[in-house]
Amino acid sequence: MLISVITVSYNSAATIADTVASVVGQAGVNVEYIVVDGASTDATLEKLQPYRDEIDILVSEPDRGMYDAMNKGIARASGEVVAILNSDDVYADNRVLARVAEQFYQSGTDCVYGDLNYVSSDLSRVVRDWQSGGYRPGQFRRGWHPPHPAFFVRRSVYRELGGFQLNLPIAADYEFMLRVLQTHGRSVAYLPEVLVKMRTGGASNRSALNILKANWQCYQAWRMNGYSPLAGACAVARKPVSKLKQLRRRAQC
Repeated sequence: MLISVITVSYNSAATIADTVASVVGQAGVNVEYIVVDGASTDATLEKLQPYRDEIDILVSEPDRGMYDAMNKGIARASGEVVAILNSDDVYADNRVLARVAEQFYQSGTDCVYGDLNYVSSDLSRVVRDWQSGGYRPGQFRRGWHPPHPAFFVRRSVYRELGGFQLNLPIAADYEFMLRVLQTHGRSVAYLPEVLVKMRTGGASNRSALNILKANWQCYQAWRMNGYSPLAGACAVARKPVSKLKQLRRRAQC
């Protein structure tokens, strides 16, 4: 199985070397690595140079945001499975993709997801656990969703259901997962282990204003998928409860 990993970046010089090293260091699996850069003005491209022979496709050009860059990467991917790893995230160890591939082989599923740790900027300290738990149909209505960096999808699903919606600049990943799992009921398997370490401070939770914007866009995602205003509002209102459960699990560790 070939897994296409897509990293999108813009002025990511401080973190992208960690991301790239975690991808090119994956063992026991065939990886196609695609980096889509939004014409960075810092040293991002310089940081990529030591890995240039291990990056299969490198694009650096202006784009319309991170989801436009992700769509560009998906259009260039040739792997059976597509993974998206942001330029400030890393895989938890060097056999994450091998275990993901094995889960696809064993289950024959359309999607695989796992858990995620939010970590400090130097990657040394776990700030919060995202323990996804097993998926049951209808869970999105209860505020649940998997962590997008730990969500792996067959490329055929992108071909059939489309990519990321550019009119949701913070929450297009949520809409995509909602569309795939809730609306279209594609099969999914849970790999109960930490697959990704994610630095805190992402676009959707960088500030109180961004949190409000993200929740509004999550509501819009429900409406775009044909659900009623009440269904969307209830699902978004339940999201904080889901987050509190995740925090509580961390406190018990």
